[in-house]
Amino acid sequence: MFELRLQCPQTQVELISDALIALDALSVSVEDADAHTDQEQALFGEPNMPAPAAGWLRSHLIALFPDEAQAADAAKLLALQAFFEDCALLSIHAVPDQDWVRLTQSQFEPVPITPSFWVVPSWHEPPTGAQWVLRLDPGLAFGTGTHPTTRMCLRWIAEHPPSGQRVLDYGCGSGILAIGAAMLGAASVDAVDIDPDAVTAAHANALANHVQLNLGMPEVATGVYPLVVANILAAPLKVLAPLLCSHVARDGSLLLAGILERQTEEIKAAYQPYVNLEVADSQEGWVLMRGQAV
Repeated sequence: MFELRLQCPQTQVELISDALIALDALSVSVEDADAHTDQEQALFGEPNMPAPAAGWLRSHLIALFPDEAQAADAAKLLALQAFFEDCALLSIHAVPDQDWVRLTQSQFEPVPITPSFWVVPSWHEPPTGAQWVLRLDPGLAFGTGTHPTTRMCLRWIAEHPPSGQRVLDYGCGSGILAIGAAMLGAASVDAVDIDPDAVTAAHANALANHVQLNLGMPEVATGVYPLVVANILAAPLKVLAPLLCSHVARDGSLLLAGILERQTEEIKAAYQPYVNLEVADSQEGWVLMRGQAV
């Protein structure tokens, strides 16, 4: 495999990327050309905050090709185009062969939720002493157990098992919270998401863990539940306040995550007409909030 590396101004990045794909590049990635210098520019802000810029002033485009001839031909064809002006060819070189599957897998280790409850990728053996093992591999949908919001939700569920209860996971992503609730004794679990890919991923993960979930789009959620969980982000959580609270049974629990510590008060205010929220857990700048319906 060979890597073709180009440098382009921000205005040309999308056009050159599309051209590389049209020239049969296996993949195209973009990096800040000024990374690790005084000119490095941060593009991504905190959750719910807009990106400070559409792109870096100068970017490196890295395209992978099956062989050197294809990479060289792509570079020659691009150099002839008017839109390649202000761009430059930096290098063409071989990429060492690696076991990419094993390399990717090495980044995901078993995640302890409690001493007896672990999230374990399929290629790992469960740790000694793990009573509950939730098998989950990284995929298209959010939720592998590595993010603090997911760990806090799972820990609360593990410490307050929903035995015999009806549970709603709103914005289920990979289905990890719904699966955890089902493993810990929930009588039934409705798991919903607006993303069809998330529903598909959650279905596959439920099968892998031998649990049954009632999966689908948000209209699957009906009636009230003793436990409602939503691990999303602060902005949609505020919009969803009336809907989520309408699904919480009397004396039931509402569990909210995806909230930064600085967003605690605005979430409390959004839910104040329906339920009183308190911080139940915090980790790495994120909080878990819990309210009880009355």
